[in-house]
Amino acid sequence: MSQRHVLQVFEQYQKARTSSCQTVAELANRPQNVETLQNAGVMSLLRPLLLDVVPTIQQTAALALGRLANFNDDLAEAVVKGDILPQLVYSLAEQNRFYKKAAAFVLRAVAKHSPHHAQAVVDCGALDTLVICLEDFDPGVKESAAWALGYIARHNAELSQAVVDAGAVPLLVLCIQEPEIALKRIAASTLSDISKHSSELAQTVVDAGSIAHLAQMILNPDEKLKRQVLSALSQIAKHSVDLAEMVVEAEIFPIVLTCLKDTDEYVKKNTATLIREIAKHTPELAQLIVNAGGIAAVIDCIGSCKGNIRLPGIMMLGYVAAHTENLAMAVIVSKGVPQLAICLADEPEHHIKAASAWALGQIGRHTPDHARAVALANVLPRLLSLYMDAESSEDLQVKAKKALKNILQKCTHLPALEPLLHDAPPNILKHVVGQFSKVLPHDSKARRLFVTSGGLKKIQEISAEPGSLLQEYINTINNCYPEEIVRYYSPGFSQTLLERVDQYQPVI
Repeated sequence: MSQRHVLQVFEQYQKARTSSCQTVAELANRPQNVETLQNAGVMSLLRPLLLDVVPTIQQTAALALGRLANFNDDLAEAVVKGDILPQLVYSLAEQNRFYKKAAAFVLRAVAKHSPHHAQAVVDCGALDTLVICLEDFDPGVKESAAWALGYIARHNAELSQAVVDAGAVPLLVLCIQEPEIALKRIAASTLSDISKHSSELAQTVVDAGSIAHLAQMILNPDEKLKRQVLSALSQIAKHSVDLAEMVVEAEIFPIVLTCLKDTDEYVKKNTATLIREIAKHTPELAQLIVNAGGIAAVIDCIGSCKGNIRLPGIMMLGYVAAHTENLAMAVIVSKGVPQLAICLADEPEHHIKAASAWALGQIGRHTPDHARAVALANVLPRLLSLYMDAESSEDLQVKAKKALKNILQKCTHLPALEPLLHDAPPNILKHVVGQFSKVLPHDSKARRLFVTSGGLKKIQEISAEPGSLLQEYINTINNCYPEEIVRYYSPGFSQTLLERVDQYQPVI
């Protein structure tokens, strides 16, 4: 056999391997093919190709493995059990940039599914190699490595700490300063994933000088980058007063408020989340947001969107109002109550209704003026209805009941309370009647209105245990009126009058 013929055989073999590998990679990109590939034993066929002498075949085999592992956790487990990860990690340090990107993709695809799979990636020594890739000359390699590290760190504090211990954080902070937008996005996202688990991990990210660089990118025109930057800042700020103050000290206010008007809904949501995480800590931080115009901006934002995008803004108003009377009044003055009432009535999701109920309760619990502002938005009957509705989630029932009690304990605006006399169950009715018993003895105008509106009649129809607090309240109310008026509105009095008519003998 001639040398030329031998070379042709090897050339054909190489072409066949290349073609086969490329076909598998293309097939793996379509979900409908994955099960067939799995049943055909594709993992055992691809593994040797990672060691192929031809770099293109190595890269294509890694790409195919990454696509398969990305599809579901069974295939990711097959990569782990097939002893493929150590080979990838070994080659990651040695090969060209194309292979590095493909190998990092496989590691990310395996790590994303669960803490168990992410731990398998860590156990095979991937972290040190991925961190080295963060220093690579090629931005695409840096991006792939940052992505893999983020997928490892997002699962729990232990895995996140492993990423930190490998020295990733300072290099990720350098990555957010690179000119490539895609690299900035992924690096910011990974810093967010590291920061979210604990104040210690967030502090590590802060100590690397991240806040100033993140803050400078708040107004970057790239929407996806803004999402990640705002997320990272909120994950840092949420843990403690000190960390929240460090974020504020980067002079993000009032600049960040412009993001609440962004066309991208996730930018809006992440901005409201950041403001919420700062506002929740102390009255001073909440006041700073109020002074910057943050309350009105958040209320406008809630009004401009629907569903879960509204949720952090709703909760932010609740946190601000919870701190002090003055801060709750700032929410009222900015017309936050009508907007929350709309969310309570219109949102189909129970967890959003529950958050709206909670926020209204935080606003109304301070003084009669606060409670009146909430009651005038006609939310009390709605809260009662949600509390009593068997279709409401348990959390919604609890939040609606608590909000009702918070508002009722301070509400002296009797016209808003009267509708509750007709429908409230005994545990709520007690609070309603209690408020009437406080106000009526000292307000003659209110006493007259209470009679003409039918309130006094309704009070007489309430069945209360003798000696109970509810009966005491009813007695107090009845003592505000002449005995004959109370008798007139008591059940059965009209029948008594008719009987007296029957028995009366006219004087002729």
